[in-house]
Amino acid sequence: MIGALELHGQTLAELEALVAEWGYPSFRAKQLFAWLHRGAAFEAMHTLPAGLRERLQAQATDRPAEVLETRRSALDGTIKLLYRLRDNHVVEGVLMRYRHGVTLCLSTQVGCAMGCAFCASTLDGKARDLTAAEMIGQVLCANTVLESGEAVHNVVLMGSGEPLENYGHTVNFLRLLREPDGLNIGLRHVSLSTCGLVPQMTRLAEEGLPVTLSVSLHAPNDTIRQTIMPVARAYPMNDLIDACRYYVSKTGRRVVFEYALMRGINEKPEHARELAGWLRGLQCHVNLIPLNIVEGRDFYAAGPQEIRAFQAQLEQLHISVTQRREMGADIQGACGQLRRAFISGKTKEG
Repeated sequence: MIGALELHGQTLAELEALVAEWGYPSFRAKQLFAWLHRGAAFEAMHTLPAGLRERLQAQATDRPAEVLETRRSALDGTIKLLYRLRDNHVVEGVLMRYRHGVTLCLSTQVGCAMGCAFCASTLDGKARDLTAAEMIGQVLCANTVLESGEAVHNVVLMGSGEPLENYGHTVNFLRLLREPDGLNIGLRHVSLSTCGLVPQMTRLAEEGLPVTLSVSLHAPNDTIRQTIMPVARAYPMNDLIDACRYYVSKTGRRVVFEYALMRGINEKPEHARELAGWLRGLQCHVNLIPLNIVEGRDFYAAGPQEIRAFQAQLEQLHISVTQRREMGADIQGACGQLRRAFISGKTKEG
């Protein structure tokens, strides 16, 4: 039922208003909130009165997203998830196991409108924003495919879509994510990736949400960045770095810069020196990313030697830097790849 109420995106206060309208006391809302964020079906919410469960089944959905397909990497155990939403759109996520717990990379939009030239997510444009309920639904679905005793511990908003273009739903999701009676994931365990929407970055700094801000930079100057990232034409490097400094000053959290090394474009030692000039004195870390090859895009990954030289140059200039560990390479792990394969008919429902 497409028009059904999406209760997973509602706050406790909103649920209290709803159950009061239906003639039930407010403590039923707290019970309902907890059941929803455990991923329970309405019929399984045994502490709720039968009449309330029937009302919920008639008017709401207990499944804002469902797992359509899973792929497990034989290389590192990474799990790629393809989700189906209630309107039959599909989005994807990735479960990765680290020493510090299980991390879920989730999507915030169906597709993406940002147009970054090297990215698979934006090739078909953006269909629509995801709701906070659908983002919560991705976490709940992910927990169902993990082994007994495991649960998502860290969340990265780095799947398809630009989280800060979907600002309202994204912030609502973050507030719900940390609720003690809900998923109870602290926001210091959350990273949010943006291509650099400066006004929204500044606004986020004021929200009191201590998430790690990851900025998709991918270039050491405006000339290169504007060639590969249309957003840079609206927000040049100077404005972007100023917004990052403001974020650090308001949150006390360092900013992470994502930098995909592309052969012949942004991978030379002089590019590293230019990048260091922007970042000197800023509480930050650079995450070097070996570029994922995307069908239909004429961009190629820098070689291991170039990546090592780039990293060494930054280290010599006292910039904190690491190379991202590649995960899920054998299961279309990069964001947007599995969804594109599905909608083009190159994969089957699983």
